[in-house]
Amino acid sequence: MLVKRLLVVIVLIPIGIGVIVVGGPLYALAATAILCVAAWEYWHIFRLDGLAPSAALVIGGVAAISVARAVAGFAFGDLILAVAGLAALTVHLVSFERGREKAGTDFGVTLGGILYLGWIGAYLISLRDLPDGKWWVLLVLPTVWIADSGAYLIGRRWGRHKLAPRLSPHKTWEGYFGGILFGILGGALLGALWSLVVPRITVWTGALLGLILATLTPLGDLGESMFKRQAGLKDSSNIIPGHGGFFDRIDSWLWGAVIGYYLITWFW
Repeated sequence: MLVKRLLVVIVLIPIGIGVIVVGGPLYALAATAILCVAAWEYWHIFRLDGLAPSAALVIGGVAAISVARAVAGFAFGDLILAVAGLAALTVHLVSFERGREKAGTDFGVTLGGILYLGWIGAYLISLRDLPDGKWWVLLVLPTVWIADSGAYLIGRRWGRHKLAPRLSPHKTWEGYFGGILFGILGGALLGALWSLVVPRITVWTGALLGLILATLTPLGDLGESMFKRQAGLKDSSNIIPGHGGFFDRIDSWLWGAVIGYYLITWFW
């Protein structure tokens, strides 16, 4: 399993970095595709839990928001969300009329997927569209990954006190604080490297981002775990060998992208 995971990482990391560096339509297309696959996984998770969200609206809504964000920024997001909300209610009230007793809950799940994976997920595109966006993406997302990896390593070796026993039995407070330490150090190192290209990115910029991201982004991981535990699943899918699904891989990145975007626009 470990060998399989490493092989996948070795293949995907250079491709991912290349797409981030190229940016433009290629990056937007890749981000949209990943979010749409994650949206399908989200729909599938709740289907297995006995609910019936609308796959067409969840996946279509996520795609529409992501494409709109790439083409026009935030200009049409409110319109898309309004239409999606009305369409979702219409679909599910018809479903209730046809005998579906949990149609109201289905509506909430449909709308939740569009908002979470569409509106929040599209910050992956907004982050890249910032001035010097490729360097910010290459600071934010790797820092989140370094923090996650540090939490796993520290937790596995020294973890004793459970962080969230119901949501994620293997996560510990020791791992959580280890992840924060790794996030600060990883962010500082990346900040020092990217400062050679972008002067406003510094060691301290990276360290502060690392601290905030490593502190908050585990909530994204735990949030996805909540969905999976409710449905009795370990992974969102088995699309990526040894790694589960796309939702499993981007659960912390969703938080990282939106938090990073606003920190950067407000302070740097």
